[in-house]
Amino acid sequence: MILIADGGSTKTDWVAIDQEKELFRTRTKGLNPAILDAGKLKERILNNYELEKEKQKVRQVFFYGAGCGTPQASQKLANVLQEIFPFADISVAEDMLAAVYAASGGEEAIVAILGTGSNSCYFDGKKMHMLYPSLGYILMDEASGNWFGKQLILDFYNKKMPPHIANDFASKYDLSAQTIKENLYQKEAPNTYLAQFAEFMNGHKDEDYIKNLLYKGFDLFIKNRILPYEKSTSLPVYFIGSIAWYFQSVLEKAAKNNNIQLKEIIRRPIDNLIRYHIQKK
Repeated sequence: MILIADGGSTKTDWVAIDQEKELFRTRTKGLNPAILDAGKLKERILNNYELEKEKQKVRQVFFYGAGCGTPQASQKLANVLQEIFPFADISVAEDMLAAVYAASGGEEAIVAILGTGSNSCYFDGKKMHMLYPSLGYILMDEASGNWFGKQLILDFYNKKMPPHIANDFASKYDLSAQTIKENLYQKEAPNTYLAQFAEFMNGHKDEDYIKNLLYKGFDLFIKNRILPYEKSTSLPVYFIGSIAWYFQSVLEKAAKNNNIQLKEIIRRPIDNLIRYHIQKK
């Protein structure tokens, strides 16, 4: 049995395959080793009935995840996976690599992730190249779920949000300063906490305020994370993730205005990852 995992900060999709067929699919909470300690990572995996039940049968694990871009974080997760799946060979790589495998089909391209977090890379057909390491949700992650969550909260507090939208926002979330600061500075996974607010935009995506906020984020991401690549305007650009998927009309506008060739938007890469690993075998 081979397990393939597409791990985000909010959720992780798992698929088990055997030879050339799919055995089962399941989902756990997010497994970002840059945010969570080893105990929490282990708990989230073992809380899944199917993974716990089949753990002795697994012979390979290919985990592609957010927060796995540094040796320390990826090794922490690898150690947890090895403990849970004792008879398996463990491979942990950053989520950008999964995005490349899922999107480009091995062809030269620029690939971007817009989910709870955000990032981009240039794939030359063989290797992945990144402008610089991601510095995470506080300093980077433009146009991600957590970035938009921060902007919504700031606009609400700075009274830049239209009153009717602000009233609806306040009715759906506890926006007290105490609650916000507690979730940001005392509880686990503050990036996931911030990203939950981005869901609010979907119910108001026809409002000019939301359209303008989305465009601002996408335009900033393209200027900072796409255009600096040398071939940014001549290569196809793929976007992966829920933020790109749900707000693709605004993303398409930002891409057009920046002269980049938006090739495809993929909500979840897991299906393409399955095909990649089956073909690889």
